[in-house]
Amino acid sequence: MRVLPVPVAVRRGLTFWRRSTQARVVVSILLLSGVVITGVGLLLLQQIRDGLLEHRVDAVVAEAASETDDARVRLAAASGTEVDAARQVRELADPIISRGDTRGYGVVLAGPVDDDLPLGSGLAASTSGLDLAASIPARLEERLAQAAPGAVWTYTSIVTERGEERTSEPGIAVGSRITLPADGRTYALYYLFPLEEEGETLALVTRALLTAAALLLVLVAALTWLVIRQVVTPIRMARRVAERLAAGRLQERLRVSGEDDMARLATSFNQMASNLQRQIRQLEELSRVQRRFVSDVSHELRTPLTTVRMAGDVLHDARVGFDPATARAAELLQTELDRFEVLLSDLLEISRFDAGAAVLDLDDVNLGDVVRRVVEQTTALAEQRGVRVAVLDDGRPCLAEADVRRVERIVRNLVTNAIDHAAVDGRDPGIVVHLASDDAAAAVAVRDYGVGLEPGESAMVFNRFWRADPARARTSGGTGLGLSIAMEDTLLHGGWLQAWGRPGDGAQFRLTLPRHVRHPVRRSPLPLQPADAVSREGDGADQQGVPVGRSPGSPPDSSHAPGSPNRDTRAASGPTAGGAR
Repeated sequence: MRVLPVPVAVRRGLTFWRRSTQARVVVSILLLSGVVITGVGLLLLQQIRDGLLEHRVDAVVAEAASETDDARVRLAAASGTEVDAARQVRELADPIISRGDTRGYGVVLAGPVDDDLPLGSGLAASTSGLDLAASIPARLEERLAQAAPGAVWTYTSIVTERGEERTSEPGIAVGSRITLPADGRTYALYYLFPLEEEGETLALVTRALLTAAALLLVLVAALTWLVIRQVVTPIRMARRVAERLAAGRLQERLRVSGEDDMARLATSFNQMASNLQRQIRQLEELSRVQRRFVSDVSHELRTPLTTVRMAGDVLHDARVGFDPATARAAELLQTELDRFEVLLSDLLEISRFDAGAAVLDLDDVNLGDVVRRVVEQTTALAEQRGVRVAVLDDGRPCLAEADVRRVERIVRNLVTNAIDHAAVDGRDPGIVVHLASDDAAAAVAVRDYGVGLEPGESAMVFNRFWRADPARARTSGGTGLGLSIAMEDTLLHGGWLQAWGRPGDGAQFRLTLPRHVRHPVRRSPLPLQPADAVSREGDGADQQGVPVGRSPGSPPDSSHAPGSPNRDTRAASGPTAGGAR
């Protein structure tokens, strides 16, 4: 289905609505005020209408009763010898109809009511133009036919016909019973009073209420806008200053005016900014001194290390002529010198990362070739530890634009780290390296079945010199900077390096690189949680990683592999991460 494009004006309006607290508050107050005003207005109109109708009913019932009493007096004074009922009906009705025309109401005299004939079929006299059947409700006729005492009334629609013009207007119908001396039978006398004046009055009141409501809403909107503006303007100023502070302009401050809560907030904000600026300056100076110290120490140690290396080589070569204890000391010295050289090299590499001097030598790299080369190089270490290393892929090239030296170093650090922690309690110490790729990214996942990671440890596993068990020896001769350097190499490529682990269920480290360095990674071809890990809610599984361009609280990674038992989720960590379990 084709999705219609959203007009630019609509997009801008939605953006303004999302970003403007002032607009949302004003609209919300307007809506609530509109609901309240509408409710109050309807209640007032209802009360006014009921009052007008009640007053009108009392007036018309009283007037109809007066006319009926007058008709009865005249009938009582009439000659008792009159026997023509039709003539007596006309003589009775004509004065009433004449007065009704003058006062604006209609009159109908019909009957007899006990003949059960349609209205107007018997003797009848009425105001000219009235539609009797439409104007007099049947329920009023029924109530009069039941010999109801006094006058009865009801609301009705008064229908008149003048030529081809037919009009209808609301009104009140009042009925009374009278007896004609001519035939001694009962007739019905109806009065039809229009409600035109009441309708005009109600329309006038409605227009007045609508005008007052509109003016009141405009006034409420203006007052709300002004009041909210006084609150929102300092907040917007604080937001702009905070954005400048976040951009590195630490000298920015809020302008303080007055002594109210906003002024006190601005003063507190400025004090906080000053403290942050001072602490950031101190941290920057400490960091600069630390980086300079690491760099200087690393370079200065090269010369004495070279001298010690030469002396150690001489002792190591001549160890066959030493006694056993001295020969063993020479071998230990040579081993520690090798490790010290590796540590010094790592420190120099870290100093280059800290100084921002690390650069990539990009080339098209097949990660499968890199992984197999690393596995071959670590075969001796794996055999020494009794660990089997297997490589699983789908047979397709796993290509990425990368620095082959740095990628090989990342994979080597992951594999050797897994070898160090693979064999636990006689369980299968196998290590599986998975390879996969798609159109946007290539991934390598190193899975071991060793001690795993406790909750929270994957947030620290990339820290420099960090170990889960400080008393544990580094059997592979590592320096504690391997995973930290691997993380820096990964960030340099714009990729992800993430860890998953569960106590007693092993761990998995996943490297995800973009197919092209300048393209950001959106998802990984491999899941972070391995498919063979049993998914248990609240089981303490720990996942951690650093997706480039993300900050703490990033949304979960949506990548899946077929058969993956759990969604791949992660939390972001700082860029300076490294270390070993």
